[in-house]
Amino acid sequence: MNRGDAVIKVEGVSQAFGVEGDPRRVVALESATLDIARGELLSLIGPSGCGKSTLLNIIGGLATPSTGRVTIEGQPVRGPSPQKVAYVFQENTLFPWRTVIDNVKLGMAFQGVAKAERDDRARQSLEAVGLVDFSDHYPAQLSGGMKQRVQLARALGLQTEILLMDEPFAALDEQTRMVLGEDLSVLLARTGKTIIFVTHSLVEAVFLADRVAVLTARPGKIKKIIHIDEPHPRKSAFMTSPKLSALRNELYELLHDEIRKTLIQPTEAGAGA
Repeated sequence: MNRGDAVIKVEGVSQAFGVEGDPRRVVALESATLDIARGELLSLIGPSGCGKSTLLNIIGGLATPSTGRVTIEGQPVRGPSPQKVAYVFQENTLFPWRTVIDNVKLGMAFQGVAKAERDDRARQSLEAVGLVDFSDHYPAQLSGGMKQRVQLARALGLQTEILLMDEPFAALDEQTRMVLGEDLSVLLARTGKTIIFVTHSLVEAVFLADRVAVLTARPGKIKKIIHIDEPHPRKSAFMTSPKLSALRNELYELLHDEIRKTLIQPTEAGAGA
C-alpha cells in the first residue's frame, strides 16, 4: 500500500458496558465508521465520556467492540498487535528503578526484539526525542515533559507503523505541550507514521492533526470530520495564525452543545473517555 492509502478501517463500531436491558447499561460509542490513511495524524476530540479512549482501545486491540469491527491492513483486530501498534498513555508508565534507556528497551523485550538490537534501537529512539544525553538518568530525575519524551521514545523503539496516543500531554503545562506538539509534527513528517491522537484540547487538535474527528456526547457518534490543510512539520507561527484560530472556533461551535449535554448525563463507571 502507498502512503495515503487507508491502513486502519473502523466499520460500524459500537461499545456498551453492562447487560442488555439493565437500566444501568451505558452505550459509550455508537456506529463509529472511519478510514485512517497511512501516514496521517487523526485526532479524536469530544466531550468527556464520549468514547474517545474506548475507540482507541478497540483499534489497539485492548477492547472488543459490542458490534462492528476494526481492520489494520485488511486484517481484523482481535487483540493487541505489538508488531504493528504502539501506545503512548497519559499516565506515566515508566519504571522508577530503571534508567531511561532501560525503560525504552523494556518495550522491545516484550515485543521479542533480540538483545543485540535493543541498545542501538533505544539510542536511536532517544536521539529522535532529544534525550540521548539522559540515557543513564532515572525517571525521578526528569521533568514531566522529559518523561513523556521517554514514553514516546519507548513507542518509537518498537518501530511500529502505528502510534496510538491517549492524551499523552494532558498532565503537562501549556507551554510544554506546545513544544512537544511541534516535536511530534516533525516526527510525523520525518517518519510517516500513522498516529491516532486523543485530546481534549481544541488548539492541540488543530495544531497536530491532518484531520479531526469530532464526537458527540455519549453515546459517542462521529459528528463531523474537519480537514486541516497545513503541511507537516507545523511551524510555531501556525499556532498564532488566523487559520488556526478559525479552525479552533469551528471545533468549539461543533462541541458546544455536545458539552452542554454531558452536564445533565449521569457519570457511569466504565464509560469511555
